[in-house]
Amino acid sequence: MGERVYGYHAIEEALKKAGMGSTIYLVRGGGDRIRDLERKAIFTGKVAVKKVSKDELERMMPGTDLRGALLDLGGPRRGASRLKETTVEEFCSSLGENDGALVMVLDGITDPHNLGAILRSADQFGADLVLIPERRSVQANETVVKVSSGAAQYVPVAVVTNLNRELEYLKKNGFWVYGADMKGNSSYEEKFSDRTVIVMGSEGDGMSSLVKKNCDYIVSIPMQGHIDSLNVSVAAGILMYEYRRNH
Repeated sequence: MGERVYGYHAIEEALKKAGMGSTIYLVRGGGDRIRDLERKAIFTGKVAVKKVSKDELERMMPGTDLRGALLDLGGPRRGASRLKETTVEEFCSSLGENDGALVMVLDGITDPHNLGAILRSADQFGADLVLIPERRSVQANETVVKVSSGAAQYVPVAVVTNLNRELEYLKKNGFWVYGADMKGNSSYEEKFSDRTVIVMGSEGDGMSSLVKKNCDYIVSIPMQGHIDSLNVSVAAGILMYEYRRNH
């Protein structure tokens, strides 16, 4: 098998770009959603359809709830191939002189569910670029693609070797950097610049010290509950909304 995609929405989006050599495996006797995926696969003219038993399907990815469908895209299994990859330099060169932009920087996010959820929010709130480090960070995989519900194919992502170097490059191109931290100023009162970078730290430790020093502003999300923090993907979505609310 090549790279595999599961989850109804993720498969639906992947079918739009699937090439020759792709195969979709569907459980026999599936419901309306399975029949809908079959129709869409046939319509591509490129994706072979194979009906299998539930046991056969489960053996392809043991321990994973496939919900009756699995798309094999053929070729090498590289999760990153499902991302819309770019570089920071290419991104900056594509901006017009007066263009605003929102860049999300993920400093050490290790949970694929969080990365997938952030990519989904980034698509909905119109983030223009997401940066993830090459090391000490989750990379694109089948879980990321599934949780993103297909958004991973639409949000430009740059995988970088040195976050601080890329932050400096973004600053030279007119961006202001806002780091998310519980001790920061209220994000509700912050006026985000037209060209904004929002940095989200890791699930347990937050931003690394060097990345934090590179931030122009530190912002927090005011909370009133009994626990003192939000899931990083939820916090990222709130801050993206705060930027879009004023731009």
